[in-house]
Amino acid sequence: MAVKIRLRRMGAKKAPFYRLVVADSRYPRDGRFIEEVGTYNPMTEPAEIKIDKEKVEKWLATGAQPTDSVKSLLKKSGITQ
Repeated sequence: MAVKIRLRRMGAKKAPFYRLVVADSRYPRDGRFIEEVGTYNPMTEPAEIKIDKEKVEKWLATGAQPTDSVKSLLKKSGITQ
C-alpha cells in the first residue's frame, strides 16, 4: 500500500479550501482517506496553513510520501523531512 500525504479539496466553487490528508495512492483525490493532518486556506491573505506537526512526522517516519504541493507547504511551515 503506497501511502501519500496530499491535499483534499473542499469549499465552494471558486473558493477552495484544502485539508491535508494521509491516503492510499489508489483512492481518488476527494475519496477515502486514513487520517487528516492539517488544513490549508489559500483564499486568506496571507494564506493560512495549520499542520499537526506530530502527526505529519509520524507518517513521514513510517514511509508516507508527500506530494509536491504538500512538500512546499511543509517547507513553509517549518516541517522538513
